[in-house]
Amino acid sequence: MRTLPKPDTLLGGLSIEAFLEHYWQKKPLLIRSAIPGFSSPVSPEQLMQLSHEEDIEARLVLEKGGDYPWQLLYGPFEEDFHDMPESHWSILVQEVNRYVPEVNELLESFKFIPSWRIDDIMVSYAPKDGGVGAHIDNYDVFLLQGMGHRRWQIMNNPVVDAVILPDLDVSILQKFRPDEDWVLSPGDMLYLPPRIAHKGIAQDDCMTYSIGFRAPSHSEILSSFLGYASEQINPDKRYNDPDLVFQPRPGEIQPDVLQKIRAIIREAVKDDTLIDSWFGSFITESQRGYPQMPPDLPLKTDKILAQLKEGRSMTRVPGVSYAFIEEPSGDAHLFANGYDFLFPAPIAKAAPILCDGPYINKLNLSSFMDSQTFLNTLTEMINEGLLAFEEAV
Repeated sequence: MRTLPKPDTLLGGLSIEAFLEHYWQKKPLLIRSAIPGFSSPVSPEQLMQLSHEEDIEARLVLEKGGDYPWQLLYGPFEEDFHDMPESHWSILVQEVNRYVPEVNELLESFKFIPSWRIDDIMVSYAPKDGGVGAHIDNYDVFLLQGMGHRRWQIMNNPVVDAVILPDLDVSILQKFRPDEDWVLSPGDMLYLPPRIAHKGIAQDDCMTYSIGFRAPSHSEILSSFLGYASEQINPDKRYNDPDLVFQPRPGEIQPDVLQKIRAIIREAVKDDTLIDSWFGSFITESQRGYPQMPPDLPLKTDKILAQLKEGRSMTRVPGVSYAFIEEPSGDAHLFANGYDFLFPAPIAKAAPILCDGPYINKLNLSSFMDSQTFLNTLTEMINEGLLAFEEAV
């Protein structure tokens, strides 16, 4: 499988710097032959097989042929293609990158966006005339054509107040007046910023790879942080008022009380270290379960060290999100699927290697392999299923 150009080269003839400056979260971009000669690493039959699995999120949209128009069903499914209508339906499977290594490799081509922003690669299949209707997403997405041809119609400006057709299982825009109309072939790709209305219709048997990005709402951010912060506070500390004096209106909440309550809340949000630690865990935690792959039997540190010295390489587990923060102190925190691993200053440079280095083996870990702290952390990550040794060829 051929991959997209590396982040320091061109993306469909456009520099990465120009893309980020002029298009990212600003306006749509059609990229013809983003991957020349691209061939879908997943077949329709393989995608349908994935939709049969209990722990894989899959959806079936039946515009026609269901119990009613635009019926939405959730997997796992027992159907195969022989049971499906000839047209006007789509199946969508999330996190295919977690299960198919060749799909996961596609993410290497999008490293010009911070990796912690990437959500997953969803793969959809539709026969002729299949689609999910005109809709908006609240996040950035790259739509890579994998097989067949899909007609995309889009509006150029973000939809501010979306009006949705009532009484449908799926969210379809009531008003959709496209500004652009393209047919994408295998290897073509369309970038859409958040809330750009779009409608895709399969022109033949069609597969599309949707590379989506995390964009938590302010409500999610505040709710998660305040919950995290409340867990860090001493549960025995309570509101008190030893300086209470008589007040003639007992129902009044007086200014000095409000000042105390404001101080309690502001105290929780003034600690930058607390915020940093929370965000690293929050933004890397899986939104659909736990894609970790722990070994059948826990590995001991000496065994791990021996395998590294023998030349075995490790890999990040597909579907697990990784990020790191360098602290002013020189320490670093590596986050993986919500876990927070401390790398003290002497081994802090190991964090970016484990997080997003091109390879993980004795060549780039040699300067840390004498550190018991590093080996202990590495052992914990492997036994939690966040890193794994590559299979011997």
